[in-house]
Amino acid sequence: MPARRRRSTAIAAAVATAAALGATALTGATPAAAAEIPLTGYELTWGIKESYRTYVATYARGTFTPADGATQADGNGAFTFVNGTGSYDSTSHRMEIGFEGSLAIESKAHGFALTLSDVKFDSSAAEITADVTRGGTTEDDVPLATVTVSRSMTDMATELTEKAGEVFGSASYAGAAGDPLTVVQKTKPTPTEPEPTEPEPTDPGPTDEPTSPEPTKEPTKEPTKEPTKEPTDEPSSPSQSPSPSQSSPSSSSPSPSASTTSDAPAPAPAKGEIADGALGWGVKESFRSYVVGPVAKGKVTASAGATQASGNGAFTFTDASGTYDTDAGTLNASFEGAVNFKGHEEGAGEYGLDLTLTDLKATLDGGTGKLSADVDSLGEKSEDVVLATLKAKSSALTAKDDVITVDDVAATLTEAGAKAFGDFYTAGTALDPVDLSVALSDDADLPGGTGGTGGGGIGGTGTSGGTGGTGGTTGGTGGVIGSTTGSTTGGLNGALASTGSDTPVAAVGGAAAAAVAAGAAVVFALRRRSSTTE
Repeated sequence: MPARRRRSTAIAAAVATAAALGATALTGATPAAAAEIPLTGYELTWGIKESYRTYVATYARGTFTPADGATQADGNGAFTFVNGTGSYDSTSHRMEIGFEGSLAIESKAHGFALTLSDVKFDSSAAEITADVTRGGTTEDDVPLATVTVSRSMTDMATELTEKAGEVFGSASYAGAAGDPLTVVQKTKPTPTEPEPTEPEPTDPGPTDEPTSPEPTKEPTKEPTKEPTKEPTDEPSSPSQSPSPSQSSPSSSSPSPSASTTSDAPAPAPAKGEIADGALGWGVKESFRSYVVGPVAKGKVTASAGATQASGNGAFTFTDASGTYDTDAGTLNASFEGAVNFKGHEEGAGEYGLDLTLTDLKATLDGGTGKLSADVDSLGEKSEDVVLATLKAKSSALTAKDDVITVDDVAATLTEAGAKAFGDFYTAGTALDPVDLSVALSDDADLPGGTGGTGGGGIGGTGTSGGTGGTGGTTGGTGGVIGSTTGSTTGGLNGALASTGSDTPVAAVGGAAAAAVAAGAAVVFALRRRSSTTE
């Protein structure tokens, strides 16, 4: 087995382990008594990589099967390994913990099967390792990811290794961000340490002593002193309270007056028709990357008033029309522009993927709403498809200089939207956020003009889309998704055709690996084409 590289994170590890071991000084021995302190009752939660889980569970039609105590969160979520035991070296500040549980990952459609077990976390090496079993052979302590160790030991950033790319079937994973890692102590090693409750009996002891010397006349004074002692603890707060209380009325009076004056200058009408506006949205970054990437080798084209930010960025749809009501918190806006995604060229201008979105509409009512569009996929048209539900950060709509701006609106894929994407993005998947800006009068200035959006924000310079490579994508024999011809169905079936190798994971390599890196592969076009052919 090749030697493993280890990165030194002594400072971060020292801080993290020192904090984590605040709960592990439970042995009763002083830190100087021993260099190593035993650790028990820990849990490790890590999802490997969200796009990989999506790929296995949807595109590859595979399964994740946790066992031996390991579990997976609902909704194809992260994995948790339990009963972690290990040690902490108080001299080197190194924490090493091994966890129980195994995880089997299998796809019969793509011909791979592997099992992860004996997962370990090493704070000094700052890495996650696991035993990997493939084809009946087990490789011990395979480094899957490096970790940026933090003080809290929760949501620590991870970076996948070259070995992880080999294990999970995509060389592009090397150096890619993995899911965050959390290592926490769930079970305290010595819950029998209610010995600190012994100081409590010492408290009644001193109370007995004052009761014995008390004369019968003084007990009445002492209760009066005791309540006075309690308020004496409080006088510090009342003594401080008069000054803030005096300052608060004076400060509170000008603040409301200031707020009323700031609200007053907004002369925008409460409701009316939208004069202009723009919507910034990237659909989904992984989808854009997939279309122009090495698998689909396609292109993205914005037209009819829509623009795309450079670098295969997000889109801006313009010339808004509709209505608004700031009192009711409602907005109903339609936008001009079209975006087309093409990929998997089959020759003679035919594509396995050809999707166009037009006539985008956004509605908000009290901070929630919907995003819809007309969808044309391979010539099949559907109007007003609700692609996503929207959730703004605030329920209020505020006009400033006759412009209503709502940025970073969360967009979540709907069931109808999932069908539009061929069910390879599941309902509930987070899409790129939406930025809305509408003018309430003809002379109002929209922020950033009408240029393309860069990462969701409205404004900036736009291009008409990025392009991938040229030429068709053909496959070998034995289609991965069931086709036995590499070109009959064309597109992704051909692109991801098996080479006939029975080697686990290797069957996912090449073009399929690139699809994994792009997130969930979108092959809705092929499904619809095959169903139409039938």
